[in-house]
Parts: sequence; structure tokens; C-alpha cells
Amino acid sequence: MAACCLDKGSAVRRREREGTKLRAGRRRKQPERLGPGGGPGGDGPGSPATPASFLASASAAEKSLRLAFMEELMTRARGGDVAGVSEVIYDMIAAGLSPGPRSFHGLVVSHVLNGDVEGAMHSLRRELSAGLRPVHETFISLIRLFGSKGYSRRGMEILAAMEKLNYDIRQAWVILVEELVRSKHLEDANDVFLKGGKNGLRATDELYDFLIQEDCKVGDHSNALEICYEMEAAGRMATTFHFNCLLSVQATCGIPEIAFATFENMEFGEDYMKPDTESYNWVIQAYTRAESYDRVQDVAELLGMMVEDHKRLQPNVKTYALLVECFTKYCVMREAIRHFRALQNFEGGTKVLHNEGNFGDPLSLYLRALCREGRIVELLEALEAMAKDNQPIPPRAMILSRKYRTLVSSWIEPLQEEAELGYEIDYIARYEAEGGLTGERKRWVPRRGKTPLDPDVAGFIYSNPMETSFKQRCLEDWRMHHRKLLKTLLYEGLAVLGDASEYDYIRVEERLRKTIKGPDQNVLKPKAASKMTVSELKEELEAQDLPTDGTRNVLYQRVQKARRINRSRGRPLWVPPVEEEEEEVDEELDELISRIKLEEGNTEFWKRRFLGEGMDRSQGKTIEVEQVEVSDLMDDVDAAEDAVKDVEDEEGDEEEEVEQTETEIPDGERVKYKEAEAKKPLQMIGVQLLKDSDQTTTSTKKSRRKVSRASVEDDKDEDWFPLDIFEAFKELRERKVFDVSDMYTIADAWGWTWERELKSRPPQRWSQEWEVELAIKTMQKVIELGGQPTIGDCAMILRAAIRAPLPSAFLKILQTTHSLGYVLGSPLYDEIISLCLDLGELDAAVAIVADMETAGITVPDHTLDRVISARQGLDSVADDVPE
Repeated sequence: MAACCLDKGSAVRRREREGTKLRAGRRRKQPERLGPGGGPGGDGPGSPATPASFLASASAAEKSLRLAFMEELMTRARGGDVAGVSEVIYDMIAAGLSPGPRSFHGLVVSHVLNGDVEGAMHSLRRELSAGLRPVHETFISLIRLFGSKGYSRRGMEILAAMEKLNYDIRQAWVILVEELVRSKHLEDANDVFLKGGKNGLRATDELYDFLIQEDCKVGDHSNALEICYEMEAAGRMATTFHFNCLLSVQATCGIPEIAFATFENMEFGEDYMKPDTESYNWVIQAYTRAESYDRVQDVAELLGMMVEDHKRLQPNVKTYALLVECFTKYCVMREAIRHFRALQNFEGGTKVLHNEGNFGDPLSLYLRALCREGRIVELLEALEAMAKDNQPIPPRAMILSRKYRTLVSSWIEPLQEEAELGYEIDYIARYEAEGGLTGERKRWVPRRGKTPLDPDVAGFIYSNPMETSFKQRCLEDWRMHHRKLLKTLLYEGLAVLGDASEYDYIRVEERLRKTIKGPDQNVLKPKAASKMTVSELKEELEAQDLPTDGTRNVLYQRVQKARRINRSRGRPLWVPPVEEEEEEVDEELDELISRIKLEEGNTEFWKRRFLGEGMDRSQGKTIEVEQVEVSDLMDDVDAAEDAVKDVEDEEGDEEEEVEQTETEIPDGERVKYKEAEAKKPLQMIGVQLLKDSDQTTTSTKKSRRKVSRASVEDDKDEDWFPLDIFEAFKELRERKVFDVSDMYTIADAWGWTWERELKSRPPQRWSQEWEVELAIKTMQKVIELGGQPTIGDCAMILRAAIRAPLPSAFLKILQTTHSLGYVLGSPLYDEIISLCLDLGELDAAVAIVADMETAGITVPDHTLDRVISARQGLDSVADDVPE
């Protein structure tokens, strides 16, 4: 502040005798006036405008006295003691010394330190009325005071007064703008800055950066851009920092095209304006939070540009959080999971993703999306990452289903069903408890005739899309893995199986195709009612708790009506229970399949392949009969959601093709054709671009002759490549189209060391025991993070353990249920204890009864009698056994 303008000095000695040393008849010095040159009077020897005659006649006593007065005055001025400064000035006058500009400067500074605008101006007027010229520091002090108070007009007046006295106002102008910005008067600061710029004042680099940054923080894009233009006109070009400030405003305006236009200017500009990680973050945020339409493709293109520039910049925690938010919002969960795993490497990454619940709470959306798709292993990873970051689970993440199930159990089959609690539910009481009478109860769907709302909007939070169960997810992952194995087998040929015969190759291929196809789905369709017998009609009605009396015609009409009702309400039609055939275990075949190695993400492997290493020229030809089938099978094999659908669509074509093959090819020749197909060479990613699309799809010799003739004619064309894959690779290397160092993945560029290991790991097959184990872990982790599972969650996990059956988990589930304050119905407890006794798990039954009594739950007498009798029987058997 203004105290920095004061001369520093130590504490002054009290003036006891110095006033008496002056002669009474000495002539009193007159106050110094402004001379023709505008020079001020001084407070002591050395003042620039002090007359030479005075300097010659001044005594040493006067110099010492004036110095003592000035030290005392400056000390009190630094402390903001206005009365003390005035007292010293009066003492100076009484001692025969006239106060000069620095004395009044101390008086002004004391008012400034107290924030007294009027007092400071009064002191300035008093100085001017005495005919003195204020020093530069006095004006600077007033400028700081007016800037801190937001008085831009008065500050401009002070600048005009300084200019009239021939002072350099540039420093004062800069200080005024800075103080106005710090005091949150940004609009006035912009006006003062732009007026000074138009009058030829050039700001410092720090002021340009400070103003642009503060304007962008409040969203004032227009003024920030104008200041950028002023800066460039002054000879300083905008850098990445300034563009990032502008992007921060453009990213929140809802029109991402504006931000991307600025980003392109940076991308194609000079080195000092190239986009950095923050630039990418702002543009990704603009696309992610735009409310117009799906922008995931734009984000993917930005991501590709960022990966290409990986040697210059790397993503940070905000980049990964925004990418997880984007891919979650647009339901691209595989990419969201990949980037969430990268986010875990940053401490506090889940807190950044949560973002204090703003922008839809991306963390909750991610957790709910994982649960909705049945990805519980990834959900547990996310919960463990939250525990590591001390991030409690948001309440919004728990709201998933209208069936009173949360992410703890809504992925367990049966989906979209309320759990069986073991007692009758009073739905009227529940409706009233939820606020149904007061209108506070949340609606499931929007009212008819109204604009449809996002199911995730408050008030409609339970209206979720259909979930995918964990069992379904495991089956889809299993099929997709085998689809990749089949793709590798067809590309690599017999060599991938090692020391195996053609017969082994055919067996492995048939096994993989059978796994991809899955069980026959036709059995799930109900039989036509007109073709059903009376016993079949009664079975279907009895399974749905419908009456079974009457003639066949009555039963037939009743079944038809029940089916129409189920279809209208979206319920599945009843079909007779079918026992699933247990798949035969062929260890030899499994060992052959395990030899097929997937090289996903293995960059070194593909580099060697491109260089021609590890490829055998004996793998040369493929047959025409199977060409279409293989090419169809290879299209979009990496799309998980289309894996099963694609195979089902191909079934009909495969059957027709097999029939044609059987008629055209003798049985003895079939193994030879299979062998030729097995020797099909590997085609690397991107190699298909080297061939004409007509060539890869034609299957007749006539069309092949046309393609080869056209290739001969275009020999001299630069786009020509040989048909043989080895020659094509060689041609690529000779032309130096791209170098081996350019072959990398996003995992290589960003150091995702875990990705290659995860891709090479085969998926685990679903089992009821594994599902129960994961459910218990999920529930415990949710409770640890502050979540509240519902009683429906507990009952659903318990029912899954009963289906297993898994008696060892009963006690753990019940203890957790009771610790949450929930009590299930007696029939459910009775069923659990009876199941334990039937399975011979007497200790588990006794432990459950003990836990019920500890929780204050009444155990029915007949259940207690069964446990006691079983215990006594076990003891008697033990007594009969000789030692």
C-alpha cells in the first residue's frame, strides 16, 4: 500500500531542548511556493527546488530538527495515526518549520491506510491550497485507495491531475486497473483499461494476462477478446494461455462448434499457441455437456488427435474424468471403463469425477450405468477406488429401480421384480408413507400428453431402462471371447494350434461356433394353444394360478386370454420348464482352444508381423466356396452388442451354403478344403485398405480375372499394391508409407500397463456361487461408503444364495440384514433353516437361530423343534461311535 512510499527510519528521540536552541529573533521561514518551473518546496536539505541561498545558510541544528520531525511523522503515518500526523505537522509549524509535500504525503497516507476517502482528498486539497506540488507517491496512494473502493471516476480524475502536472501516469493507470479488478469491479476496470489503451498507454504483460483471465472467469468473452486484440496490436501475440482462457468461456456457452473453431486456430498456428492438455479438456467438456445431440464421435476424433500428439502432451486427471463422463453419458461403457481405470492412478480421481454433484453427478451416472449393464466386477473396482479416495457414495447412485432394489442387487435375476420378503406387504401403507396422499411421491413415468422427460430427471428417477443381469453379461462376454478366438483361428490357420491335425482344427472350429451360437432359443417360445392337449393347457393355467376347471374349449380360451394380457403388460409368456443340458467337458478340446492366443493390444507382435517375421509363406490359398462366409464373419466382430445378433443372422446363410457345398463337394474332398481354409494368412489391421473392395467380395473366377487385369493396367499408379500379403507388406516398407514407430495404441501412448494383461485374460464363466460372493462384497462395500441398501436388496441376495444353495453365506447375509435394522418374514427364515437341515448343515442352522434370538426375532416352535431334534440325533450318533 501507500506505506511503501514513506521514508523508513527508526524511532525518533523526543524533542526536549531543540526548540529552545532557536533564537527568538530568527526570521520565520515562509512556506515555499510553486516556482516558475513548478518545483515544490522541500521538507529539508536536498529537496530539488530548495533555493541555493537557503541551503548555504541552513544550520546543522535545523537539519537535525527537520529530520527528527519527519521520522516521527512517517512512523505515525505508517500506523495510520491521522491525529498523530496532524500533531507533528502543527509542532513543525510551532517550531518555525513549514511542512512540505512529503509531510502532506504522510498525512494522505494515514487517511489511505484507514480507507478514509474524504479525509485523503481533504489533505490533498489542503496541500494544493498551500501552493505545494504533491509528490508522485501521493497520487499513487490515492489511486490505490480509489481502486480498492471501486471509484473508477475519481481515479480517472487523479490520473488527469497527474497528467496536468507532467507526471508519467502509466504506472498509476496500471495500479488503478489492478485494484479495480481485485475489488471485484471488473466492468469499471475494463472501461479504464480500454480508455487508457486508446490513449496510447501500454500495459504490462502481467496486466494483460490478469485482465483476460479475470474476464474469462466471469464469462465476459467480449471484453476478453477485445483485450486480446489490444495486446496483439501492442506487439505481443496471444499464446496458449490466452486461448485457453477464451476456451474456458466458449466451453460453457452450449455451442461446442465455437470452441472447436478456436481449437483449430491453435492446432494450425505457431508453436507458442499450440493446444495443450487444458485446451483439449475444454473442448472435450464443450462436447460432453452440450445438450443438442450425441457428440461422442466428435470426442473420439479429439481423443485421436490427442493420442497422436502424445510425445508433446499427456492427459491429466481432468481429462480422464471428462472422458468417463462423456462415454457414460452416451452409453459407451467399454471406453468409460478403460478411462476410469486410468483415472484410478490419480489420487482423488473419483472426487474429481464426482465434481461435488454438479453436471448430473458423473460418478453416480457411472456407477448406475455399470449396474444397469451387469458389470459388477467393474462396479466393485469403482467402489474400491472410492474407498481409497475417501469419497462417500452419493445418495443418487443408490436410486436405480422402482422395485425397491439398488445397485446392490438390481443386477441379480429376476430383473425388474420386487424381492420376496417373506411377509405380505401393505401397499396402501407404503403408498401413504411415500407421500402418495400429499403429492410428494415420485412418479414412475411422465403424465400422458406432457413432454417426455429424461428418466434421470428428479421426480422420474426410477423410470430406468431395462437392466442387463450379471448372468447375461457373463454369457455375452463368453461368446464375444470365443468369437475373437474363432476370428484368430480362421486368420492364422492350423499353425495357431501347434502340433494338431486337420481333424482337430475342424473340431475346434465347430466347438467355437457352437459356443457363439448358444443354446437353442426356439424352446423358449410357447406352443400354439390350438395344438396343446388338455393336460398341457391345465399345466400352463396352474403355473399362473388360474382356474383349471372346464372343458377343453374353456381352457383354450382361458389360455389365449392370459397370453393376451401378458403381451399387453409386457410380461414374458409362460413356457414349460426345460432342464438345461450340461455341456460335456472335453479336456483335450479345451487344451487345443487354450493354444489360441489373442494378440489384442500387443504392438510388438504386430510390428513383427508388418516386418514379415513369424509368417509362413506356406499359408497361401483359400477356397472360394467358404470365402463369403469368412468375410461375413469377420465384419464388426469387435462389437460386443452385435455379437449374438450377427451370428444368428448368419445361421440361415451358413445352412444354405453348407447344403450347396455338400452337393458340390464329395465327402472325401471336404478335409482338403478345410485344410486350405485353415492356411488363410493373417490380415493385419488396415491391410484391407490396400485391396480393392470388389476383389475381397467376389467369389467367381471371372470377376477375379477382371480385377487382376485392372491391376496390371494400373501398375504405374502409386495406389497399386500387390495381391500377396507378403509382397504388400514389402511394398509398404519400401515406399515408407509409414514407419514401424508409428504403430502404437492408446495404451502405448498413455502408458496403460494394465490393459494388455486384462485383454489377454479369458472371461470367467458365470456361476450362482460367484454371483452371491460378488453380491455380498458389493453390499459390504456400499455400507462402508455410507450407502443404505434396502430390505429388497438383502432379500434378493438371500434368495440368490438359496438358489445356489450356499448355506455358508446365509448367516453373513442375515447378520448384515439385521445390522441394518431389517427383519424378514418368518416363512423365509423357516425356509432357510429347513434348507440347512436338508443339506446336513446343522451348524449353519444353529448359528442362524442364535442370530435370530440375538436380534430379538421370534423363532417358531416347530422350527426350533426341528433344529433341536436334529442336534440331539447328531449327538446320539456321536455317542454311539466307539472311541
